Amino acid sequence: MNDRFILNKAIKDKFFSAIESLLFVHGDPISLKDISVVLGEEVDFVRLLMDEFELLYENSNRGLKLFKIDDKYQFGTKPENEKYIVKLLKTNQRQSLSQAAIETLSIISYKQPVTRVEIEEIRGVRSDKAIQTLLDKDLIKESGRLEVIGRPILYGTTDNFLKQFGIERLEELPALEDVQIDD
Repeated sequence: MNDRFILNKAIKDKFFSAIESLLFVHGDPISLKDISVVLGEEVDFVRLLMDEFELLYENSNRGLKLFKIDDKYQFGTKPENEKYIVKLLKTNQRQSLSQAAIETLSIISYKQPVTRVEIEEIRGVRSDKAIQTLLDKDLIKESGRLEVIGRPILYGTTDNFLKQFGIERLEELPALEDVQIDD
């Protein structure tokens, strides 16, 4: 391995401090490439730093969690601290999704990109309200338009969807034939 990747603790701590600040200030997911540019370092080097930084947060008692989604990183709070955050912000806890929204989200996550008409054909009922709820909760997004007459909107999942379900990539969703449905 290149000596460039063997760092003493003081230098690593300096990079970790800078990375922590970038993630905190940026708020939104930030790509590995953008972190590399800001730090003035090569992507491969920063990838190694981020792997170790991820372990640091995974194995600590910190209140923050590092989310990684498709080579983008973002801080969020640990789920076990939600009740304290809700209390501080004096907001209601996350409302669960309706059955219609869950069905709609499932269809979108497995069939994306998909139109409202395709969703409604699968569900057998209108899905306008469920789609709007999922858009409002930033679990789905408009991901283009189908190139047919009327150019209907195509829907797909968001990075927030991945974060909420604790996965990095859509490929981590269970195979559709492995999903057990309770009636």
